[in-house]
Amino acid sequence: QVQLVESGGGLVQTGGSLRLSCAASGSFFSINDMDWYRQAPGKQRDLVASIGSDGRIKYAESVKGRFTISRDNTKNTLYLQMNSLKPEDTAVYYCRAVVAMTVDFRLYQYWGQGTQVTVSS
Repeated sequence: QVQLVESGGGLVQTGGSLRLSCAASGSFFSINDMDWYRQAPGKQRDLVASIGSDGRIKYAESVKGRFTISRDNTKNTLYLQMNSLKPEDTAVYYCRAVVAMTVDFRLYQYWGQGTQVTVSS
């Protein structure tokens, strides 16, 4: 099993910054892609940013230039630096990891429990 634990959410004013973290633990062979998703009330869960094991990065258009995704493979931890936050960034943020398991080397996806980000106007 793999556990993903997010932290760093909270309440911030418009224009402020937050840094989210997502630490992976458990028994696995390797972590491939790691992503941040978000889900606002009444809306679907959308991809915010993605980073591959090779460092390849993608961002949603709405966060380009404001958010930065990174990962520390030595700590199995994913980060999301969020700057110039806007009220429309308010959502529950989830991390997702695609993991190759030691037992069979097949790929499985795991989700964190989510962390609330609220941006006040």
